[in-house]
Amino acid sequence: MAEPGIDTRTRSSVITARAAATFEPVGRSVAIARAFVRDTLQGWGYTDVVDDAVVLTSELVTNAVVHAGTSADVLCLRTEDGVRVEVADRYPEREVPIQGTGHAFASTDSENGRGLLLCAALASRWGVEYTPTYKQVWFQLDLPERAIGTRSAGPALPTSMLPVADERVRVAVVQIDATGTVAGWNEDAEQLFGHPAEKVVGKPLTDFAAWPHTPGLGSGIAEALQLSRWEGSYGMRVADGRVIAVYASHLRVRDTHGEPSTVCLLVRDYERAVIQTPPRVPSTEAGSENRVADPFEVFIGSPAPDDLDGLLQRTVERARDMLDGDSAFLLLATDDETELEVRASTGLPSARQRFARVPVEAGTGRYGSARMPAVHDDLIAVPGAVPLLGGTGMRSVVTVPLKVEGRLTGSLGVAAEAAGRYSNEEALRLQFAADRIALAVESARLGELERLRRGSLSFLVEASDLLAGTLDRDQTLALMAQMTVPTLATWCAVYTIADQSSDPYLSYVLHEDEDRIDSLKALLAKIDPPEPVPTPGARIWTAPAAAAHEAALRTSMRELGGGSAPVSSGIGTTLATAAAVGGETVVLPLVARNRVIGMLTLGKPSDDHFRQEILELAEDLSRRAALALDNARLYSERTAISQALQRSLLPPGLPQIPGVEVEVIYRAAGEGNEVGGDFYDLFPIRDGAYGFAIGDVCGTGPEAAAVTGLARHALRLLAREGFAGPAVLERLNTAILDEGARSRFLTLLYGELWPQENGSAVLKIVCAGHPLPLRLRPDGTVEPAAEPQPLLGVMDDLELYEQVITLDPGDVLLCVTDGVTERREGTRMLGDDGLADVLATCTGLTAGAVASRILRAVERFAAEPASDDMAILTLRIPEPHLA
Repeated sequence: MAEPGIDTRTRSSVITARAAATFEPVGRSVAIARAFVRDTLQGWGYTDVVDDAVVLTSELVTNAVVHAGTSADVLCLRTEDGVRVEVADRYPEREVPIQGTGHAFASTDSENGRGLLLCAALASRWGVEYTPTYKQVWFQLDLPERAIGTRSAGPALPTSMLPVADERVRVAVVQIDATGTVAGWNEDAEQLFGHPAEKVVGKPLTDFAAWPHTPGLGSGIAEALQLSRWEGSYGMRVADGRVIAVYASHLRVRDTHGEPSTVCLLVRDYERAVIQTPPRVPSTEAGSENRVADPFEVFIGSPAPDDLDGLLQRTVERARDMLDGDSAFLLLATDDETELEVRASTGLPSARQRFARVPVEAGTGRYGSARMPAVHDDLIAVPGAVPLLGGTGMRSVVTVPLKVEGRLTGSLGVAAEAAGRYSNEEALRLQFAADRIALAVESARLGELERLRRGSLSFLVEASDLLAGTLDRDQTLALMAQMTVPTLATWCAVYTIADQSSDPYLSYVLHEDEDRIDSLKALLAKIDPPEPVPTPGARIWTAPAAAAHEAALRTSMRELGGGSAPVSSGIGTTLATAAAVGGETVVLPLVARNRVIGMLTLGKPSDDHFRQEILELAEDLSRRAALALDNARLYSERTAISQALQRSLLPPGLPQIPGVEVEVIYRAAGEGNEVGGDFYDLFPIRDGAYGFAIGDVCGTGPEAAAVTGLARHALRLLAREGFAGPAVLERLNTAILDEGARSRFLTLLYGELWPQENGSAVLKIVCAGHPLPLRLRPDGTVEPAAEPQPLLGVMDDLELYEQVITLDPGDVLLCVTDGVTERREGTRMLGDDGLADVLATCTGLTAGAVASRILRAVERFAAEPASDDMAILTLRIPEPHLA
């Protein structure tokens, strides 16, 4: 039965490949399923949809193996135009939705149902199939359609549809000098505007041009005349005072003496087709009857690269070849258009410059020519005009902007080693090419950003899973580093801060080359750690690169001066370390609960830079890692405190009792607990007298352990004050009742033991609601050694009494808590009789062997771990050795 309202139809595309796997219902299966889908789709070449598929698979497999608790079947199907992924589980008690019941998605805050919400958001189509014991969620991801450019041509038209023009088409040619005055006025200009040349030449063009006025802006004509090329409409004043609309094409040129001027071609506005630049250049190819050449394809080549880096690299190579340059470069603008980021270059040290950023605004070291076409005849005369070319040997350069809908999206430049190589003509050609590729570059850039966003989402999902899976501090530190190297950085160092008064401590170092880790750690240990600034975001840290450079310089100088073999062998390591950390290094604070608990340091090799998208992803990761690290720290601290307190509740050691073998085995229920509600004690009371006790407080955990501490210390104090067994327990009962709401009832076996000179031992025992002690004789007879009496912590007035027994040589006294006798397997319970049967097999064993056999019997009685505390106390009177 399909989910109501959800499309369950599949495409009719032919399935060309399939891959299937089954994952067990354990937490690690989610990560394994993600890797399976990622590897499968990448192997098929479907990288465009890998990140979406991984995110959806992660959610759906989590629903199966975590929430439903069953194995998950994952099936990947490849078609010609996309991929379909099916995730199924087999929950035995599933409720099948009924049509019309108003079944709705879970909210985004709930722990289930988010997989379906993600399917609805990311998948091309998806659906759910139900049976009473089976559920399958599937989703289809279509491959994105790739832009292939727009092709068009001006068709052959009937005469009636051709553009209208006068019988005599006149094209006015007006030349404007560098000062903005008219220097040339042809015959057609005289005919169109009625002004003879002698009355116009030498006057400003603004006297005749009626430039369209935009509120808040100047006339704009002076700026237009300075552009290498301009095309558009404005008005011209004719001799009779009227203003007629013209269409103009401006081209800025220079004469043989280097003097610039602007040539303006003007026609009546309705005749604009005569000079208007066509939006597409028709070019019929041989052998293709109706095909026209797309200017984008003419420049880039066909087929065009389908990835951004490939497209940018092809662009700079074609631009360099088109203008016969020695190098070319392309920069992309940031979202706020305040900086340009180097993304492709040829003929330049691209490894050093890639992802470097320069400001757009004018000024020293700033890229002031980004928004307008610019030609620099000699960079030596204008140092810093193009910061990217500093120190490269390039002399002349032409740069043009990449713009989409008037917005600056990048800059394209071509440079040559000789001065004076480029003019406005080359700028016009390059701008024409830039205009044709700007939209394709912007589309590819947006596509890359979307893939990065989805890849970042997948990365953070997996990182969160890994960090949430451990509370071990050292493992958390290792995971932080391993997730960043090499995905985000070449090397990583994690500093931790124990408390506000402590200095940062270098806790973990990782490099993608394992041979570099030790030398990198030694280098970082020699420099001061970064300041623990709580301000969010990445900040530059120059100390590692400076220290590495200085160390390499010192080593090189020693090598040149001494030439000894040890120095020669070490210079390679020093230089390699300097290269490894010589690039950009950033520090991100690890802030948790409004406190800086450390710093995450990421580094690049020589002259390399971080992309902004990578830094933003690293910042997201640092927030998650900081919380995980702080949780691990708190868990470690609380575990250490808990264990220290619990150990204080146990006896420091067992005394040696002459003529008596003693063995104790203690097991506390619950992970991380050393002490629970069960307890034991054995201590000297006075010379020749010893007290022993074994008890069970109602419940387990810290609350029960608190009563344990009260009971054990009260027993020792009262016994050593000379109180007999009944009086000791009666006073302990009063102390427990005084706890009020925090009191818990207590079963307790307390006894006093006196070893005798004849080898026996006299015991006085009080059994207050506790399982009766068992006595094993040498002949295998097992019998209770005491009578039951009321437990403690329930009644105010207790009348207890003690019983006296004598243990003869070979006798064993076994005392246990109810965690032993109440051990269960289904409906079966070990019980008092079962314990007695096990004890009967222990004839002739030492006290330690008896206790071990009892423990093994209890553990083997049931397959599941014990859910209750257990204590076993064994006293044995050894038999005399026969000569």
